[in-house]
Amino acid sequence: MRPILTTLFAVTVLTTAAFAQAPAPLPQPLQAMPYSPSLDLTNLDRSVDPCNDFYKFACGGWQKNNPIPADQASWSVYAKLANDNQQFLWGILQAAATAKNRTPVQQKIGDYFSACMDTSAIDRRGLTPLKPALARVNALTTRPALIAAIASIQHELPGSFFFGSSTGQDAIDSSTIIAELGAGGLGLPDRAYYLKTDPKSVKLREQYTAYIIKLLTMIGETDTQAKADADATLQIETALAQASLSQVDRRDPHKIYHKMSLAELQAIAPAIDWASYFKTQGAPNLASLNVAQPEFIKAVQSELTTRPIAALQGYVRFHVATAAAPSLSMPFQQVQFDFFSTTLRGVPAMPPRWKQCTRQVDRALGEALGQEFVRRTFSADMKARTQLMTTQVEAAMQSEIESLDWMSPETKTEALRKLHAIRNKIGYPDTWRDYTALTIKPADFYGNVQRATSFEEARRWSKLGKPVDRNEWGMTPPTVNAYFNPQMNDINFPAGVLQPPLYDVKLDDAPNYGQTGATIGHELTHAFDDEGRQFDASGNLKDWWTPADAKNFEDRINCVRDQYATYTIVDDIHINSKLTSGEDVADIGGTLLAYLAWKKQTETQRLIPVDGFTPDQRFWVGMAQWACENSRPQNLRVSALTNPHSPGFARINGVVTNIPEFGQAFSCKANQPMVKAKACKVW
Repeated sequence: MRPILTTLFAVTVLTTAAFAQAPAPLPQPLQAMPYSPSLDLTNLDRSVDPCNDFYKFACGGWQKNNPIPADQASWSVYAKLANDNQQFLWGILQAAATAKNRTPVQQKIGDYFSACMDTSAIDRRGLTPLKPALARVNALTTRPALIAAIASIQHELPGSFFFGSSTGQDAIDSSTIIAELGAGGLGLPDRAYYLKTDPKSVKLREQYTAYIIKLLTMIGETDTQAKADADATLQIETALAQASLSQVDRRDPHKIYHKMSLAELQAIAPAIDWASYFKTQGAPNLASLNVAQPEFIKAVQSELTTRPIAALQGYVRFHVATAAAPSLSMPFQQVQFDFFSTTLRGVPAMPPRWKQCTRQVDRALGEALGQEFVRRTFSADMKARTQLMTTQVEAAMQSEIESLDWMSPETKTEALRKLHAIRNKIGYPDTWRDYTALTIKPADFYGNVQRATSFEEARRWSKLGKPVDRNEWGMTPPTVNAYFNPQMNDINFPAGVLQPPLYDVKLDDAPNYGQTGATIGHELTHAFDDEGRQFDASGNLKDWWTPADAKNFEDRINCVRDQYATYTIVDDIHINSKLTSGEDVADIGGTLLAYLAWKKQTETQRLIPVDGFTPDQRFWVGMAQWACENSRPQNLRVSALTNPHSPGFARINGVVTNIPEFGQAFSCKANQPMVKAKACKVW
């Protein structure tokens, strides 16, 4: 399980067409980050009236000039920056792999990268690295043996088996780290894939079954056994999916908080010796924990006690193999890519190896690699500028709260208390994570992956019973994203997202506040969205609203939900606005806060038009161009079910229609599409 994080960006989505990809020169490692202007006029489509479709006006040129690369499910301004960051990290890693007199950090990231890049050695080993794990599973021929082994399997083998466990902040007492038990064990992205009966969903399950069969035969099963194990795996996963909460339900923190004693857990799932289970994970003498989805755990109990042992064994064997596939030889990587990337998301080509290995190092040694990235890209001046902008956005939020006509003084007092308690974390952690205990070898890629996974699991379990580390980050410094953590009550902006074209110190304030200022405002608004508002200034799940104020809030957020539910993502699939409402409200509120902060910042300046745009228009164009994107239709269908963010066009047009200052900037008329007679306004 992971802490609740509300982010600016996830899988980017927009159009329904797949774009042809012209051959491109082979990339090379970057020795310096590329520079590109934030407000690129070639991104515009001037044939479109901004008052009719502002997103198309601001991003139409970008969409035309930026076809989706063959190794991507979607392509966006964020994805391009992430790609630039990856190329820069590639240069860092190549240097770390070959340099003399390396620091311990450089040794670990360099050797991990070298081992990952040595595809000849990986291919020569074939299935060999996985054979001990498969032998363990094959030896579990009785029900008691298999159930007893779940603890060690989860602790030592790759894969998601039935459920997951970890540690996290107690939702009621955020100063305390407790054990958590959550749902898991599904191979498809969401429960809906198992339950929907439309032809596309039925076909996708058939393709998933074919993938399971293919993978199981590759690890040595006969065709007959693989077919039986694949059918059983799908049946087990379907039963678990039926007992899982939906994406929307999981947005309600009350629905995923069920603190109980170990004895109470033992009563609902007696097949597992839970005291022994948690001792194996690293939590002996555990007294209580949060069981996020009790009904799901009851379904696990049923599956473990009623399914034939051969079916359970086949399910475990598949999950071991599918989790290990990216770390094995190319045939295993390819068959997994063919289903999860090509079939599921429409991606025609596997990413080049340097990308895969750069991501692997960032995932396993993110703060080690982050040190090298920050040292080269993120100056003290940039950090200070971002901090100033954050302070200004927070001041705008304070003013907005104080002026609300629908909120009582009692609730305003608590809202301001929470606002003033928010911590701003910018760029990178104050203290870097210590990887001394993690052994990385230059010629053992599979072993490095397993040791890094075990290291991270041990690190998480070691937190139990200790004070919460409020300086910890949930993203690595090179990440092109940002987030708000309601239990930490902090907003986090990694150095990776504070780079051109998203943030450019060489440009004027208008586009910078439109882009980065709106990002800051977005994360700040998450503290007061439909999920974040349920946590108080200390990060505790606590109702600090009067009943009347809570109703007023819901009335206003329902206005947003009703609007966004009218937008079509792909085919006849509309936005699930109950899933996206937190992000939609953050987009609208965050953009308004950024606009107010920019106005305050420039109130004594004499601003003039640039490139034919007034200062206000430059703010709005800058705000829109962070969201320029293209996406494959298959990826759009996945996002419609799983992504809490609306597609890019809705994140821009849905915002500007609710902020009258946009219409004023472009002299829009009352009957034009980007102007609403009654705007939705929460904050």
